[in-house]
Amino acid sequence: MAIFRVLTEKLAGLTGLMRPQQRWLIVINADPDAIGSAMALRQIIRSRGAQADIAHVNEISRPDNLTMIHSLRIPLARLTPGMTGLYQHFAMVDSQPHHCTEFPPLDYDVILDHHPLDPRHPVQAKYVEIHPEYGSCSALLTEYLYNLGIVPGKLLATALLYAIKTDTMTFERHFCDTDVKAFSYLSKYADKMLLRRIVHSDFHRRWLKFFSRAFARARYIGREGFLAYVGKVENPDVLVVLADFFLRVHGLSWDCIAGQYGDKLVAVMRSDGLRRDMGKKAHAWFGDYGSAGGHMMAGRAEMDIARLDGRDPEQFLLARLTGRANPSGAGHRAAKEHPVQAQSEGRQAP
Repeated sequence: MAIFRVLTEKLAGLTGLMRPQQRWLIVINADPDAIGSAMALRQIIRSRGAQADIAHVNEISRPDNLTMIHSLRIPLARLTPGMTGLYQHFAMVDSQPHHCTEFPPLDYDVILDHHPLDPRHPVQAKYVEIHPEYGSCSALLTEYLYNLGIVPGKLLATALLYAIKTDTMTFERHFCDTDVKAFSYLSKYADKMLLRRIVHSDFHRRWLKFFSRAFARARYIGREGFLAYVGKVENPDVLVVLADFFLRVHGLSWDCIAGQYGDKLVAVMRSDGLRRDMGKKAHAWFGDYGSAGGHMMAGRAEMDIARLDGRDPEQFLLARLTGRANPSGAGHRAAKEHPVQAQSEGRQAP
């Protein structure tokens, strides 16, 4: 009896695109799920006699991601101008082309994802499979490996297992039966010691200052919301760490941690998944200012600072999260006009 759905005919459409001697480039916005999925697709492409490389558009700085890449010997390269000219075929996993402005405008042969579809941005490629009901893209790729008879080696299995663990938050976030089956299946092949090493690589010592800023600039929205703008950050990954951290505070059901990275305002949102769909909220709050979306429990938005027209980023965020018509204005006035409890430098706003 098959563990996963039978994909023999469907996968013929995927593998039929792959020929010996071809050069494929898998483009990702690197995080554990994207990395694990890319490794699996690379294995599939190589099994057909073609060459495949993985290129990421974002800077990788989170310690767990760096440990994952180092410990599992994952071959990654930063996408640079002109690199795409070296390849004839392109694939994308764990994303859709409109998700990130850094993605190059390419004619993709393959797109595999689990994020929600946006009817305003139809996904076009020779082979497309997108399952928003899946908690991870790596579960989908595990299905592919199983159907193709490719048994994952220790390093690939560990990468896929960690990816499913992180994207489902060990099955506390959205997941489906396939995620559970994939996790169980991969557990037979993964290296538990390597997995433990990756899991316990939490954050850099230099990131502690951002925790301090977040505590000092905490703003409570209503009874269950939390906003913290931490100013300029060396990498948006620290915002993810902070958003996950503050969601663990008793009484909070959602949070938004934001900072300035280069010329962009980046906001990372998390929720307990009970009442708010943070992907939809991210789009509603910030979609008219830039790229915004995500999952039920995780959202993200990236906006050009120039589009704020000189407005203070913190006040802009506060206005958006509270629904004020005019995003400008003082924080104390915003706190009075809306059910926001604002704290700055440890003082309760009047």
